[in-house]
Amino acid sequence: MVLSFLFVHRLFCSTTMGATLNLVYAVTIILFTISSTSHGYDPLDPFGKITIKWDLLLSSPGHHTVQVKLENMQEYRHIDKPGWKLSWHWESKQVIWDMRGAETTEQGNCSAFASSGTLPHCCLRRPTIVDLLPGSPFNSQVSNCCRGGVLTSMSQDHTNHVSVFHMTIGSFPDDSGEFTMPSNFDIGVSGYSCDNATSVAPTKYSTDKGRRKTQALATWEAVCVYSQFRSSQTPKCCVSLSAFYYRNIVPCPTCSCGCSSSHCVKPGEMPPYLEQKHDPDEEVSPVVECTKHMCPIHIHWHVKVNYREYWRVKITATNLNTMKNYTDWNLVVLHPNLKSVEQVFSFNYKSLTPYHNGINDTGMFWGVKFYNDVLLQAGKIGNVQTELLLKKDMGNFSFREGWAFPRRILFNGDECVMPSPDDYPRLPGYASSSSSSAASSFVTIVFCFLLLLFV
Repeated sequence: MVLSFLFVHRLFCSTTMGATLNLVYAVTIILFTISSTSHGYDPLDPFGKITIKWDLLLSSPGHHTVQVKLENMQEYRHIDKPGWKLSWHWESKQVIWDMRGAETTEQGNCSAFASSGTLPHCCLRRPTIVDLLPGSPFNSQVSNCCRGGVLTSMSQDHTNHVSVFHMTIGSFPDDSGEFTMPSNFDIGVSGYSCDNATSVAPTKYSTDKGRRKTQALATWEAVCVYSQFRSSQTPKCCVSLSAFYYRNIVPCPTCSCGCSSSHCVKPGEMPPYLEQKHDPDEEVSPVVECTKHMCPIHIHWHVKVNYREYWRVKITATNLNTMKNYTDWNLVVLHPNLKSVEQVFSFNYKSLTPYHNGINDTGMFWGVKFYNDVLLQAGKIGNVQTELLLKKDMGNFSFREGWAFPRRILFNGDECVMPSPDDYPRLPGYASSSSSSAASSFVTIVFCFLLLLFV
């Protein structure tokens, strides 16, 4: 009798336990991936970073000329207005005598130089540097400056992802005047953290139309990486789903971006903008429309049409933030059928293949310049939309089990909250079979448990 029970137990339970172990393994991998991105590593952009490069061009005791270059080497994350604010800590008593292409926000106490006739540009031990605005005087500019601190992503605009400024550095009268590299860098943008600068190979410069090369006396580089968890403890966007074969819309999960409704705007109302107090050099806190999800950005994915060899999807991004226009916005979508994109309407599109290993399931979308590259604040025209025409891969294509919906969506580099897979739109008649399958699995597990008790 015991042997019979054991045989039946193995027959019914081995498959269930194996599936459970596989599920636990998959969940572990997913959690590892999510935690990795929250700590600064992004598997969709594994080499993404912002570098701060210091080139020492001229050096003599008490007088040093430096070029500083900020380069955004991220595929889809960009620095929007109010822009970067670079700061550091001087290790010795150094001052900034002159700047081109940028300026410090404060001069500080320069009384030690009162008798010199000319005061330094900045005497702070920790200066904060900001980019000059467009249209600044020509004699204050250098190449690749004066964009108000905005750095575009490499995919969207490869020509404006760099900022450069020059400095003349000196020292206090009681200091030796030797150049010392500063530490504790910060670019002043939420979510980014920077390491200390390390010495690298000197930068080489091309002159005389490339016929001659010169190089810096020394070069140091600091690296800054982004973490969504550092940027905000709550998500900034969510995703809803629908399909032509499903009568209901699967909404964003409730409280996707928090549950506080004390600072939201009810439909039809607008906040008193003239009474809003904020620093124009600081990013304004979102004031969103009152919804169940409370997200500033809402993405909707709709499976629109099914053809014989193709299928069509409509994507809509809606701005529910009444306080901000999103300039140079972008979407990153992960879906296996993106390797067969036939046509994209109204948006720019680029396939992202960070590992160059043949996997082509990630794509980046952004607006067309001067047409829809700005996602306007909440209102009747606060949305952008596109349609995709995708060629079916007959070996993988299916409308079953939510295959037609994206695995991940990111807006401006931040992960959006997806609905639960159990809530995805299902084919007619498939929901009941799925429910019966789940019920039979539950009965099997209970039966296995009872067999163990009897044995």
